[in-house]
Amino acid sequence: MTILSSKMPQYFGKDLEAMSFARNYHKWIMAEFHSYLGGSVAEVGAGIGNFSKLVLEANIKNLKAFEPSQNMYPLLKETLSQDRGAEAINGFFGRADPGESFDSILYVNVLEHIEDDASELANAHKALNMNGHLLIFVPALPWLYSELDKQVGHFRRYLKQDLVSRAQQAGFTIVKARYFDLVGIIPWYFNFVLLKNSIDGNSISLYDRLVVPPMRFIEGLVAPPLGKNVLLVAKKA
Repeated sequence: MTILSSKMPQYFGKDLEAMSFARNYHKWIMAEFHSYLGGSVAEVGAGIGNFSKLVLEANIKNLKAFEPSQNMYPLLKETLSQDRGAEAINGFFGRADPGESFDSILYVNVLEHIEDDASELANAHKALNMNGHLLIFVPALPWLYSELDKQVGHFRRYLKQDLVSRAQQAGFTIVKARYFDLVGIIPWYFNFVLLKNSIDGNSISLYDRLVVPPMRFIEGLVAPPLGKNVLLVAKKA
């Protein structure tokens, strides 16, 4: 199913473009989600397909990647075109076939773009199979909200407990919820809150190569008390 409309948003996605350099970071997120994917996966706000490629490497049966932006969708469709189990959909997840259900639904750096996140999570709950999983990764800590957040359409940054409460109110049981990327707080605060810089692919690539691997190891041993992001896995039981 492909939904096309003249009212679909345009999104030029410089942050998505820059995040294409964050391969280690995406693999770290994926490692946290891998065992909860199941066979049938919906990815909401798939962008140009950077994370979609990692999902497909997990040997799932099928992926439906939703992307409402008219200018991102062609790139997503091209990215997924070689995999028969993947379908790019130019539309909002809430407009999916109401009879369709999934083993997992992914929101990777997406829920913060949705003004009514409570309704979105309620829709996700309805669209999941019983014992299916909701997989969320979002920016954290409201005091890190920057001009960049505003420019790329973030309505909020989350506290861990706030995200947990929203998921529970939608009917989910929490499997795990934790802060993610403690060290990333410092460069984000100075670059984007204090200095109001723009996002830069070279800086992201450097951070991804030098900082992410050791931080992934450390945070795998000890969960950080804070982090630049929040990661949540919840279950429809």
